[in-house]
Amino acid sequence: MPYEGDNMMGVKRTNRSAALRVLHESGSMSRKRLSESIKLTPAAITKIVGEMIAEGLLTEGRLLPGSGVGRREVMVELNCHAHTALGIFINLRQAILSAVWLDGTVLFSEKIAISEQAPADETVSALCRRLMELVAEHDLKREEILGVGVAMRGLTSSDARLVRNSFGALDSFDYPICDRVEAQTGLPCIMSNNVRALFAAQMFLSKDRSSGSQFFLRCEVGIGASFAIGEKIWLGSSGQCAEIGHIPVVKRGGKPCSCGKSGCLETIASPSAILRDARELLSEGNTPILWRLAQSREDKLPTLEDVFEAARSGEGEIAALIDRAVEALAAAIKSVIYTLDPGKVVLYGRMFDNPYYLSKLIAEMREGVDSAHSVPIEPSRLNQRLEDKAAPLLIVRDFFEKGGLL
Repeated sequence: MPYEGDNMMGVKRTNRSAALRVLHESGSMSRKRLSESIKLTPAAITKIVGEMIAEGLLTEGRLLPGSGVGRREVMVELNCHAHTALGIFINLRQAILSAVWLDGTVLFSEKIAISEQAPADETVSALCRRLMELVAEHDLKREEILGVGVAMRGLTSSDARLVRNSFGALDSFDYPICDRVEAQTGLPCIMSNNVRALFAAQMFLSKDRSSGSQFFLRCEVGIGASFAIGEKIWLGSSGQCAEIGHIPVVKRGGKPCSCGKSGCLETIASPSAILRDARELLSEGNTPILWRLAQSREDKLPTLEDVFEAARSGEGEIAALIDRAVEALAAAIKSVIYTLDPGKVVLYGRMFDNPYYLSKLIAEMREGVDSAHSVPIEPSRLNQRLEDKAAPLLIVRDFFEKGGLL
C-alpha cells in the first residue's frame, strides 16, 4: 500500500474544507467557536476566515452580545450566493436540468423527456444546449458557475468519466460523457451513478455528520443502493458496491432484467416489476378490485398506488404478488445488515410513501432478525425531493472538499 504525505497546499485545502463544512452545517459561527469546532488555533482560523471573506466565500454577520469590556465576537457564515453549480440528471426516459446555490437551493429545474436507448451524442448535446440556454435565461454569471454535475443511471467507470452501461437510458457503452459535456459547455464536469448522487445529496442537505455507516436504498423504476462510512460513499473494488438490485434471486425461469441477466431482485421487487406483474394478472373476473380501480383511469391501466390499494383491500392474487416482492426485498436488505452492519437504512422512492407497503416491509424486516441487528429503517426525510439537486450538488460537494479553491 503506497503512503503519501501532504504538502502545505494540501493542508490548507483540508483546513479550509473543514471550515466550509462546519459553516454549511451550522449556518453561522464565531471565529472562536469555529476554532474550537475544527481544532485549529485562533490565529489559523483568523487567517483562513480572512482569506475566504476576501474571496467572497464567507461573510460577516451579527455581533454576539458582550459580557463585559473587550472586542465582541463577530459571526461568520457561508455566502451561499458566491457560486452556482449546474446539473444533468439522466434516468430512463427522462432528464432533469437544474442549477443550485452552494446551500442546495434550486435556481431552476426543468424536466425533459428522452427516448429509451436515446442516441448518446445527440441527446447529451441537446441537453447541454438547453442547459446553457437556461443559464442565459436566468442571468447566471459564467465566471460564478463551478461546473456541471452529471448523475447517470447505470454503471460508471472507476475514474467517473465514462458511462459503462446505462441500462437503456443511452444507446452507447463506455460513453465518455464528461468529455462531451465539457466540450459542449466549456465547464468542468463531474459524474456519478444516480443513486450515489442522490445519497450524497441526502447526506449534504440533511447535514448528517454521523461517523457511523448508512445504507441508502432507492426503489423507483428499478432498485439501486449505496453504502457510506461517515460521509464517504464506498465504491468497492470495481466501483459497483451495493448493486443489490441485480442480485439473482430466481434460478430458473426468471424474467429478463435490464442488466442483461434474468431473475434479478429488480425483476421481482422493483416498482416497475410490481406494476408489470399486476397488469399481467388484471382481469374483471380474476382481480375485480384492481379492475374497478383501473377503469377510473383514462388508459384503463392501474397505477402502482392502485395495486397497493387492491392488495390492502384483500385482492388475493395482488396481495400475494406484493408479499413476494416484499419478502425478496427484505431478504436482500437483511443480507446487507448482517454483512455490513450499517448504523441505519434509509429508504428512498415513492413506494415508501405508501403506508400499506411500508408497514409490510418493516414487518417483514423484523422476521428472523436478532436485536443486535435491529437497525433503524426509515424513509428519507427528503424523499422524492432530491432529483433536481443531486447532480449539481456533486459539484458543490467537490468544491467544499477542495476547500473552495478553484
